[in-house]
Amino acid sequence: MSNAKVVLEPAFQGVGHKPGTEIWRIEDFKPVPLPKSDYGKFYCGDSYIVLQTTCNKGGAYLLDIHFWIGKDSSQDEAGTAAIKTIELDTMLGGRAVQHREPQGYESDKFLSYFKPCIIPMEGGFASGFKKPEEEKFETRLYICKGKRAIRVKEVPFSRSSLNHDDVFILDTEKKIYQFNGANSNIQERAKALEVIQHLKEKYHDGVCNVAIVDDGKLQAESDSGEFWVLFGGFAPIGKKAVSDDDVVLETTAPKLYSINNGQLKLEDIVLTKSILENTKCFLLDCGAELFVWVGRVTQVEDRKTASAAVEKFIIKENRPKTTRITQVIQGYENHTFKSKFESWPASSTAGNSNTEEGRIKVTALLKQKGVDVKGISKSSAPVNDEVPPLLDGGGKLEVWCINGSAKTALPKEELGKFYSGDCYIVLYTYHSGDKKEEFYLTYWIGKHSVREDQEMVFQIANTLWNSMKGRPVLGRIYQGKEPPQFVALFQPMVILKGGISSGYKKFVEEKGQKDETYCADGIALIRVSGTSVHNNKTLQVDAVSTSLSSTDCFILQSKNVMFTWIGNSSSYEQQQWAGKVAEFLKPGVAVKHCKEGTESSTFWSAIGGKQNYTSKNVSTDVAIREPHLYTFSLRNGKLEVTEVFNFSQDDLLTEDTMILDTHSEVFVWMGQGVETKEKQKAFEIGEKYVEHAVAFEGISPDVPLYKVIEGNEPCFFRTYFSWDSTRSVIHGNSFEKKLSVLFGMRSEGGPKSSGDGGHTQRASAMAALSSSINTSSKSQTQSHSGQGSQRAAAVAALSNVLTAEGSHSPHHGRGSPTADAAKTELAPASPPPEIEPDATETGRTEPDVSQEQTANENGGQTIFSYERLISKSTDPVSGIDYKRRETYLADSEFQTVFGMTKEEFYEQPRWKQELQKKKADLF
Repeated sequence: MSNAKVVLEPAFQGVGHKPGTEIWRIEDFKPVPLPKSDYGKFYCGDSYIVLQTTCNKGGAYLLDIHFWIGKDSSQDEAGTAAIKTIELDTMLGGRAVQHREPQGYESDKFLSYFKPCIIPMEGGFASGFKKPEEEKFETRLYICKGKRAIRVKEVPFSRSSLNHDDVFILDTEKKIYQFNGANSNIQERAKALEVIQHLKEKYHDGVCNVAIVDDGKLQAESDSGEFWVLFGGFAPIGKKAVSDDDVVLETTAPKLYSINNGQLKLEDIVLTKSILENTKCFLLDCGAELFVWVGRVTQVEDRKTASAAVEKFIIKENRPKTTRITQVIQGYENHTFKSKFESWPASSTAGNSNTEEGRIKVTALLKQKGVDVKGISKSSAPVNDEVPPLLDGGGKLEVWCINGSAKTALPKEELGKFYSGDCYIVLYTYHSGDKKEEFYLTYWIGKHSVREDQEMVFQIANTLWNSMKGRPVLGRIYQGKEPPQFVALFQPMVILKGGISSGYKKFVEEKGQKDETYCADGIALIRVSGTSVHNNKTLQVDAVSTSLSSTDCFILQSKNVMFTWIGNSSSYEQQQWAGKVAEFLKPGVAVKHCKEGTESSTFWSAIGGKQNYTSKNVSTDVAIREPHLYTFSLRNGKLEVTEVFNFSQDDLLTEDTMILDTHSEVFVWMGQGVETKEKQKAFEIGEKYVEHAVAFEGISPDVPLYKVIEGNEPCFFRTYFSWDSTRSVIHGNSFEKKLSVLFGMRSEGGPKSSGDGGHTQRASAMAALSSSINTSSKSQTQSHSGQGSQRAAAVAALSNVLTAEGSHSPHHGRGSPTADAAKTELAPASPPPEIEPDATETGRTEPDVSQEQTANENGGQTIFSYERLISKSTDPVSGIDYKRRETYLADSEFQTVFGMTKEEFYEQPRWKQELQKKKADLF
């Protein structure tokens, strides 16, 4: 590649070195940094460059560069944005994914940076347009489209703009109306409520009435009447006129073109990864979207030429100028691009290079702080002692072994013994932090179990799940891929050779094989490699000396004699577990302990004599990958997935089925609104996804697979979200749930009541709304008009209560309602139970050590420098909670270390917090 200094742009200096968003606007054909206060504001007459930097689990930075082209931006400005995007990528090492974002056709990923939406404004810098006068309020009408990434467009304030198929928002000075077309999508209605909240906070200082108007209903009611008066009175609205916005570009079978000296050549061959040469650029034409693939060793000028060639291709093929173009660099291809090929074999080097890059960044940060980093290397990296979310203890554990068409319950003393030739059902009943009874139901498939048992264990587990009305999380677990939550249920968990089921016994006999089933009076060698409750996997291995390893502990059972063999490189925790496993297998039997190198002849003779064995630690390359949330569709029997970027709990819509892939497990989440028949297909969907992800993302085909129903999400699912448990008590469709959350249960981000009265009124209004929703969903005799009136009255009550609460706020915007706004009084009702959020999911957990204790041990000091707080410090602080080191940083230094404020840090999901603490050596 060309030297980056040749294209050095002063505005790009020092960027891309911390997670977050950075934006430039093209002014006089130069990129000018946009003030952070203007992030999210886009003018139709301008072009912008947006850099998004994210940090993956290995510590490496992933880069996305988007150039946004306003509909009124000049061709020269748009061209400048495209060229400067390439230059920025070059300065950042040439590994960013580049995206062309035409106004109105932005990618979901781009829109996810500016939730809930962007609303482009008329005007611009270079075009000479006059910017809208923000001081004078102007009534505006918007159309909202999209179930997750919502696209908002201003349309003329006229009745002719309305139709029966879409959702509209009318923003007036004192009230915001949402008009739901009779045929509009429920989920678009829900998303439009988020836009209303955005408008309310941005243009009304958080104080404004909100009204819902349903197309063709309740026209005599006050809100509906007010709405139509603004349009000159009620009158029928016309059918939707087809516009360019409604044209959905068709996705076609991908075609690959090689690009040489600006010329495109169609490659008429089967699409495989091996076609792509690292010295060339390629165009992948998918109809609705174009991809430019760039080889790692191509020159900057080659990339610019390829970019220009693709622009000419769009014109030549008469493609819309709004066609999206994504440029990917070799080694950093996104999921969408890879899925267009027959398969995409995983590279073994990508994960390692990313991890190494992360390690280098931490070392550089330590050096910058003056910390001696001598000796810090791969081998000296600390053991990962992070404990994943585990199920609450003290529950009831039941295990059944499959035997033919029946299941046999295991006695208490056998819980934890698994035979590799058998299949098991495990049910754990427990109470979570909010005292709710929860169920963890899984079936375990042994590596050598017979197909009949594997099919039967699924049938029985599914029958049990149905009998419990779908309340448990249901998991499929293969031997060797047991997740931490499963392992932690057994203290210890031991996997033994052979099987006790009739199916396994019959199979061995028919094949004429030797039955190696573990026997309490026989010879057995068992490896202990776990170090804690969630990874204490213990496995019976061949009873020969070559099975030994210096990095592990082993138990040798020789009839009635028990040995524990301690490898010289084993950990103290492994040694403790070895003793526990020996007692579990043969309670009360005296155990002989021998360290590696002190073995007796009796020990060696029991395993066929001494032979060479390994003394090296077998390192396994673990692929580092962020969790991903997907929607999906089935086309001609083939699963097609669409990623939901920067996902949150809001993206789990009650009418949908979603797939959450964390790489170590796959969840199929199903909303309460999904039909019962569809819920039975969860594992069929999950298996199709796993097959897809094995080919394109390199996950294991034996990855744990879970079915989760809305309202019964376990802690190890919730940890990937900033979870609000109170939402699970709200019933209704997506729109009704969102209405309750935003305008009935909102506790932050908006006006608050100054007294208890507001909370009581709000709870009463919420109860009325919930009642109206439940009544309308259950009653078959009440008229639609009556149901709607009841619901509308409840919504109005909520709106008025919130307005009343807002009137106590110190903020008085130009859209403030009058002091004598009408209030609807409802009968008092008990507020919903307050649920304490799980501290392991999100939010800030205060240190276990009090400030007084810390101050007493440090001369009254409770704030310390980064150099003293890191785990490798040469002058460590005492008397602090070492799991919460970051809480002792000063605010300014916290910002330097993490690139964000403490408030922003603790708003992230817990797993992201832990990841960033690790990278900063504060764990």
